[in-house]
Amino acid sequence: MSASDTTGRATGVGKIIFSEEEMRRAISRIAHEILERNAGAQGLVLVGLHTRGIPLARRLAERIDALESIAVPVLELDITNYRDDRPAQQPLEHAPLDLPVAEQTVVLVDDVLFTGRTTRAAIDALVEAGRPRRVQLAVMVDRGHRELPIRADYVGKNIPTALTESIHVRLREIDGVDAVVLVPAPERSADEPEPGGTTP
Repeated sequence: MSASDTTGRATGVGKIIFSEEEMRRAISRIAHEILERNAGAQGLVLVGLHTRGIPLARRLAERIDALESIAVPVLELDITNYRDDRPAQQPLEHAPLDLPVAEQTVVLVDDVLFTGRTTRAAIDALVEAGRPRRVQLAVMVDRGHRELPIRADYVGKNIPTALTESIHVRLREIDGVDAVVLVPAPERSADEPEPGGTTP
């Protein structure tokens, strides 16, 4: 089976707008930008947002290690209990986070930046866990339509979209293939399960 056949089956309906090679180059570029902005990797922590931000953060850490010979810690964060669009009937109680981020430079890593509400929730979670020295944001795709004044520091690709469209980031660790797909369907609401890698 050819790579194009594999990609087609894994992505389903939609138009591929970011290929595997383009994603690889974007991760390499973002790793360089992170090192340049922070004058190296000392005191750096990558925090991958569940689900697809986690493998992206690991890839960035691998690239930084290859460049600087420093193993940057990769932490995982599920911000479900910190979202401001949870149904009112769901309790907001949650266990304290065990994230060693105090006085560190934290780079949040996610697949898609959309409304900004996921990023806001992640920042709330980080501050609760410990006061970081600074917080930056790296995303594979910025699709616009912000509802909060949030901007990514590192972007793989800016992709203008309509609200009637969705962006799905496919990763080989989860989906068996690397691709970014534009799908002619609106995003689901935050309380509906979405298997395709979309992030508000």
